[in-house]
Amino acid sequence: MHVLIRYLIALVWLSNGLLCKVLHLVPRHEAIVARILGPAHAGVLTRLIGLGEIGLAAWVASGRAPRWCAAAQITLILSMNTLEALLAPDLLLWGRANAVFAALFCIFIYYHSRPPHRLAAP
Repeated sequence: MHVLIRYLIALVWLSNGLLCKVLHLVPRHEAIVARILGPAHAGVLTRLIGLGEIGLAAWVASGRAPRWCAAAQITLILSMNTLEALLAPDLLLWGRANAVFAALFCIFIYYHSRPPHRLAAP
């Protein structure tokens, strides 16, 4: 079950990176980047962010250094969502309520980054 959840988390990063940003299937993502970083290079920056998210998906799927991976994910999610809520709330799917979903995803990642519980030997 733990491996399946790890792959589901990786799938979130992969779909957001590849589909939404690299393949530009959700133009709203580029609009958010343009609002925060400026429109001049928003297309390139959006794709670079997408490639970073694809790399993060690979890290999550690998299962290597799960605590560091979880810390990186949580840091990225909270920073991205804070910037978006402050600078582009009108472009977010659920407006400022995105913060609720981001927080829940962070809690989910944190919970599943801990080592599996084992029963103590008698």
